Amino acid sequence: MRKLTIVFHHAGGGHRSAAEALKATLSSQQHPWEVSVLDIQELLDPLDVVRRATGLRIQDTYNVILRKGWTRFTPQLLVVLQGTIRLYHSPIVKLLRSYWAEHPADLVLSVIPHFNREIAESLRPVGTKMPGTGIPGTGTPFVTLITDLADYPPHFWIERESEYIIAGTERARQQALTMGLPADHIFLTSGMILKPKFYEKTTIDRVEERKRLRLEPDCPTAIVLFGGHGSQVMVDITKKLNEAGSGVQLILICGHNQKLAVQLKGLQTRKPIAVVGFAQNVEYYMALADFFIGKPGPGSISEALQFHSPVIVECNSKTLPQERYNAEWVTEKGYGIVVPSFKKIAPAVQRLLQSATFDEFRRRASEYSNRALFEVPMILEQCAEHAAPPVQSEAAV
Repeated sequence: MRKLTIVFHHAGGGHRSAAEALKATLSSQQHPWEVSVLDIQELLDPLDVVRRATGLRIQDTYNVILRKGWTRFTPQLLVVLQGTIRLYHSPIVKLLRSYWAEHPADLVLSVIPHFNREIAESLRPVGTKMPGTGIPGTGTPFVTLITDLADYPPHFWIERESEYIIAGTERARQQALTMGLPADHIFLTSGMILKPKFYEKTTIDRVEERKRLRLEPDCPTAIVLFGGHGSQVMVDITKKLNEAGSGVQLILICGHNQKLAVQLKGLQTRKPIAVVGFAQNVEYYMALADFFIGKPGPGSISEALQFHSPVIVECNSKTLPQERYNAEWVTEKGYGIVVPSFKKIAPAVQRLLQSATFDEFRRRASEYSNRALFEVPMILEQCAEHAAPPVQSEAAV
């Protein structure tokens, strides 16, 4: 059985979700892969200077920034992070080479940014080149799956050392071409990787299920979602929609943020709200909603569109830099409304729900067809077939 290693980390939830979804799918197909996952944070813990100084891992620091909403200075923090990675480039490559020597694979797939140059170089046998490109080759084929709608160059997703790229949008594919990667080493999917349940046809009785959640069966319903730890802005959104008499009921997913859930449950609103903690079955709540409100994360937007739900997202200086293109994409495709601040949420909802406008947004969203979870395994097959036979590693000599 062929061996695949998926490299991921826990900074944000999208990388882990993509790794888990692919592992489940690849392990269960007719010609399965033996899939293992590598948490690069655990491997690099001995080099984690942030952890030495603060007691927090780099990924934990990132998650705290997301949870607290301290995202305004993320571009500057990215410069520091990328500079640190460059400083520790050689030790990182050495640790990775040692790992591959002990855990050989037939193909390596990265679903993370920032470390792809180091991963590529750790797999490169000495003295080999990719024919016709001048790019160092790899003994083990190396594939980068971009889990954002676009790259945020430089040194975020796509590197000159990248061997194969899987992109979920035409923008990301063009960015890879601009970097000089061969066109036949760049693969375009129909969207972002989603959990398997999002590709299943959901057959639920909306009326009965809304009643079960103590919602009105025929009231316009928004799902409000801000990642695994929620956001304090959810309180502001609820209050502003209530004060404006928007006539909208809300499903509020708070994730692990129990304090936020208690605060939301204590609000007095004209229309019902359903406050949900951490949910493993987000697809169930998506199926009950008419539209989505949240940050412009690639996963959340894609999940909403999978249920043909228009979206309302925010984009401003506090938006994560790698997610700012997502707002452009929503506008370009006509999938919803982008607001500069959720202070404008009430007029945005009013505009969205105007009959002709909502029908058009809904029509555009219904045209979205994402089969990425089933396209990527076929792409990995092609990468394995196109790659040169593995070269004996230095460790085996």
